[in-house]
Amino acid sequence: MRFPLALALMLPLAACVPTDEFDAPVQHQTHVEDWRDEVIYQLMVDRFANGDRNNDYNVTLNDDVLARYQGGDYQGVIDQVEYLEALGVTAVWVSPIVVNVEEDAGISSYHGYWTQDFEGVNPHFGDITSFRRMVDVLHEHDIKVILDVVTNHVGQLFYYDINRNGQPDTTIYGGGGRDSEPDFWKDPIEVITEWDPQYDGRGVQGWTSLGESGPAPLVWVRMPEINRIPPEPAVFHNDDWYNRRGRVIDWNDLEQVERGDFPGGLKDLDTTNPEVRDALIDVFQGWITRTDIDGFRIDTVKHVDHAFWQQFAPAMRQHAAELGKDNFLLFGEIFDGNDALIGSYTFDGELDSAFWFSQKFQVYDDVFKRGQPTTQVESLFTGRATNYGAVPHANGIGVPPQQALVNFMDNHDVPRFLFDAPGGEAALKAGLVFLLTEDGIPCIYYGTEQGFTGGNDPANREPLWWSDYRTDGDVFQHIAGLTRVRRTYTALTRGSLVFRWTSPRVDGEEDAHILAYERMHDDGNVLVVINTGDDGTAHTQYQSSPMPVSFSPGTVLVPAFPPGDDRRFTVDGSGAVRVEVGAFEGLVLVPEDALIPIE
Repeated sequence: MRFPLALALMLPLAACVPTDEFDAPVQHQTHVEDWRDEVIYQLMVDRFANGDRNNDYNVTLNDDVLARYQGGDYQGVIDQVEYLEALGVTAVWVSPIVVNVEEDAGISSYHGYWTQDFEGVNPHFGDITSFRRMVDVLHEHDIKVILDVVTNHVGQLFYYDINRNGQPDTTIYGGGGRDSEPDFWKDPIEVITEWDPQYDGRGVQGWTSLGESGPAPLVWVRMPEINRIPPEPAVFHNDDWYNRRGRVIDWNDLEQVERGDFPGGLKDLDTTNPEVRDALIDVFQGWITRTDIDGFRIDTVKHVDHAFWQQFAPAMRQHAAELGKDNFLLFGEIFDGNDALIGSYTFDGELDSAFWFSQKFQVYDDVFKRGQPTTQVESLFTGRATNYGAVPHANGIGVPPQQALVNFMDNHDVPRFLFDAPGGEAALKAGLVFLLTEDGIPCIYYGTEQGFTGGNDPANREPLWWSDYRTDGDVFQHIAGLTRVRRTYTALTRGSLVFRWTSPRVDGEEDAHILAYERMHDDGNVLVVINTGDDGTAHTQYQSSPMPVSFSPGTVLVPAFPPGDDRRFTVDGSGAVRVEVGAFEGLVLVPEDALIPIE
């Protein structure tokens, strides 16, 4: 394997591996039957567990300095596999593997999104051998591996020499003065940084106070002390492979979103260029070849044109299939609240699934956190019929995108649910009942099970070892109980979802905040009833009309979750049932004669 020179010099000798190990043969297998059966756990490698002190260089062990490397690595994931099993995790999404620019403006690349070498392994986390070992160990424990990848940009590897003086500058123009002052001093103050200038559809232009001077040259830098050197493979060291238009400033302008640099100086690849497309396809097919990973989580999807995904996604699926790996999952981050926009990337052979951000905002934030009506949940679900692909992709996961959305309450790019939830852990637990019983694929962000409360990045990227990996906490046990129920009843993974009761009322009326739905499957139906509010007991009834269900009159429904709950609810002669749930309480109900003991 290759390490950039500066990083190789920083590594202890014990961490080095022979170059021929990178291309050692891998046995590829299909480890997934149906992705809807899985529970994904998102972990940032640097923050999960430190299992190998030999790769602890440039690490800042300070609880208040979370923008620096903390020391987590692939061996740490191996060491904590029993922790993952205890939680009920069946798949892990790990942060990017590739070599990064080491740091920028005092912030380190622990997250993995500042690519410098598309084919090298970030030595902070280990080497290709330790990554493969992690994958093998997880597979031995029936835990699948999803790798985070970035196709949109590279790290800040060049600057725009706007004033043509051969060095990266930040320049202030204008005086912002009074009308009585000379013209120049009346101009508004403008700050131009050559690392990250604002978007210009013509391409970033050279400029001084005297005016423009034509397109600004690109200057590739060589700062080996922080691994800010030209990209690898060497084909990416090509001015024409980048859009060179500066950073996005208008997020409603599609051209800017797709062709602008990502804020922070991340340089946008021109994915409309066939050579760039072919190179990226080759790179990421290579990672499937070199490892036995089971899928990709794809970063910054909406910043790349649809035509790219229509070529990239089928190429990944076909390559995985040729290696003997079926059901290779491709799901993407479309960081947006526009449900139709998110869904647009699931048609025409593009992604198998998407991170369901609109649900995060409209359901987990609005309903579970802020107490808005539960009719909002049903309305969002209704839109899936038109917003998301209705048929599986060729060589894909065998399930339509509509049925395989990745559901989540929080992640590394948004504050943790508990950061600003008035209902605290009670609201979190109610949300988790929905997360682990709705249709689609649930994704738990590491630390949620420990009640972490961090705000925006980097405060929401706490080291998990702060928790001592305890498994006896209330939230951990709540999740573990739900994952056991989920894998016990097929309806909770593969069943269709039919809403039985949602309410527009939030002011303490008898059905305020009620969210109830059945998961329907030939193996038996399951009824889930949740009170998403904090104002006491609510009922699946309004004005003497109880909730109609599919179960036969006289059926006695009992809780499969929470464990030990001995309440009973009987379906009346009209096929309806009244269920009472307390504030932020969730019940998973099954017919008494279908209750399966869960160890």
